[in-house]
Amino acid sequence: MRLSQMLLVTLREDPALGEIPSHKLLVRAGYIRRVGSGIYAYLPLMWRVLQKVSRIVREEMNATGAQECLLPQVQPAELWQESGRWDTYTQAEGIMFALQDRKGRELGLGPTHEEVITAIARDLIRSYRQLPTHLYQIQTKFRDEIRPRFGLMRGREFIMKDGYSFHTDEESLRQTYADMYRAYSNILRRCGLQFRAVEADSGAIGGSGSTEFMVLADAGEDEILYTEDGRYAANVEKAVSLPTDAVESPFKIYEKRETPGTETIEKLCKFLNCSPTQVVKNVLYEATFDNGVRVLVLVSLRGDQEVNEVKLQNELTDLAPCYKGHTLLSLAIPDADAQAQWFRQALPLGYIAPDLSDEIIRPEKQVSPKFLRLADQTAVDLKNFVTGANESGYHVVGANWGQEFTLSERVVDVRKAQGGDRAPHDPSQTLQTARGIEIGHIFQLGTKYSTAMGATYTNEQGEEKPLVMGCYGVGVSRLAQAAVEQSYDKNGIIWPIAIAPYHAIVVIPNLNDSKQVAVAEQLYADLNAAGIETLLDDRSERAGVKFKDADLIGIPLRIVTGRALQAGKVEVVLRATLTATEIALEQVVPTLKNWIEAVP
Repeated sequence: MRLSQMLLVTLREDPALGEIPSHKLLVRAGYIRRVGSGIYAYLPLMWRVLQKVSRIVREEMNATGAQECLLPQVQPAELWQESGRWDTYTQAEGIMFALQDRKGRELGLGPTHEEVITAIARDLIRSYRQLPTHLYQIQTKFRDEIRPRFGLMRGREFIMKDGYSFHTDEESLRQTYADMYRAYSNILRRCGLQFRAVEADSGAIGGSGSTEFMVLADAGEDEILYTEDGRYAANVEKAVSLPTDAVESPFKIYEKRETPGTETIEKLCKFLNCSPTQVVKNVLYEATFDNGVRVLVLVSLRGDQEVNEVKLQNELTDLAPCYKGHTLLSLAIPDADAQAQWFRQALPLGYIAPDLSDEIIRPEKQVSPKFLRLADQTAVDLKNFVTGANESGYHVVGANWGQEFTLSERVVDVRKAQGGDRAPHDPSQTLQTARGIEIGHIFQLGTKYSTAMGATYTNEQGEEKPLVMGCYGVGVSRLAQAAVEQSYDKNGIIWPIAIAPYHAIVVIPNLNDSKQVAVAEQLYADLNAAGIETLLDDRSERAGVKFKDADLIGIPLRIVTGRALQAGKVEVVLRATLTATEIALEQVVPTLKNWIEAVP
């Protein structure tokens, strides 16, 4: 492609709405253009990158025996109501674009396709002889993000590969799950990315277990905890750990103390000259279930720990049937208005004790009259601890479970694991922390959707059984931007050669020099004929502008028909290192071909 004929507009300054380096660079280099909030056009260079990523994904998926299909983007609400996820996606998480057709029927733009594929399997799969089977698609997805940001990282429309497998049993599912683990690892390696596979929370997709594939980058939205021995890695939402040991309490006698101005753990510990590991803090939440019932939740945990709200949401979802609900719609710390609405008197915030009286809750039809009290494991073994006194400006010290306070029957793990904690598999290993961008996620769904939607098969004994399912997703457009976030410098993008829009760019410094033009034209033709995808910068621009643009758009190899022509050579610059080498004209094609083929 000749740049003189390409729609390429580069910017010298960062775009006003750019947030992270990869977002800024993709806009500056003319790869994407913002159309609306979280909505981007993929311009010609970007589309080539996405096609290359998609080709790698297809090759790895097809190698496992998966079959490509294409599913509808518009989905009937009835399918989602069958699975029980319509309210979750339109109200609780609120990420589905919901609409009505001209006859008033409710529809959604597909954020994911579990319901559609399960309905298809329900109609087409009858016998164990048809199993296992695995279908996938590369499709545009839609999610109404509450705050679209970071360009293609968290947009409202994006390209994704999603696949779904169907099995007779869990063992068959585990085999395909292992195949997908290898396929996803291969995809990321072939795309030239550094990554980690980590244990993950299954979220709204559900299932018994899942693994995320994280591209390592400082701008990643996810925190990863891992051990140096390579035996443990998990998203912080899922991670478990052994906290540091609690310091022995200096308070041997139970008493109430005046502690003015100590509404935070830091202020309290400074006032009492104690460790936060000797404190039981009590955090209040308001949980709303899908039947409208609200429950006030009091979580007790050690003072140096934080609540992992994903773990807490999972606990509450499991408890939904206790309140005649099916799922959790929302979880929040009640603000001042909510506190005034749900409580008879002002809460002693910062001074709450584990035994805050149920009598403080206003009698309301849709509000549970009792606190749901949860105790994190970190609080259970504390002795002679410090906690609130349910009175502003006062705490108690020297308290114990079974004496001054009753330990909740619901002891749970809802603390957030953190860097520096000990690893459960080997306490001598300390958890390290890194940032990552989630690119792939594979799930063992089990029978969650098939049971809800009546998707069954007949086994060898003639019995009707629910299909066992797996689900596997790769963010194609997100992967492309993640590659930029992982590899750039002050001059611009540094594409891995496997997914670069072009392998090489031939730059003509001076269009008035007939020899430079003739050699460039010949190299351009020869390189493309040899399978080396090549651009020709034949624009009427200064040489400096051309060099800056070549660095900005990140083409791996730059060939300059400049002064070296006097010696029958051209200058070849490697974008990754900016090192320059002069190569004889007759050696350019074979040399570049060898370099490209040598890349794993």
